[in-house]
Amino acid sequence: MRTWVSPEGHEVDLVVIEGRRLLRVRHLGYHVGYCASVEEVAAHLDLADLVEVVDLRRAARARAHG
Repeated sequence: MRTWVSPEGHEVDLVVIEGRRLLRVRHLGYHVGYCASVEEVAAHLDLADLVEVVDLRRAARARAHG
């Protein structure tokens, strides 16, 4: 799963619901909405503030096996 966060407490996750890929937006742990596009996410927060969360353990395992 891919996740992005902002300093203001927003979280954006890539999720699959009923076969559709959506972006789930949360703020300080509270559900804001599901978005079908990046443009929809931009209505809730400044995209320039987002940084991707990288699971270093998963990345290391992928390098070791790949």
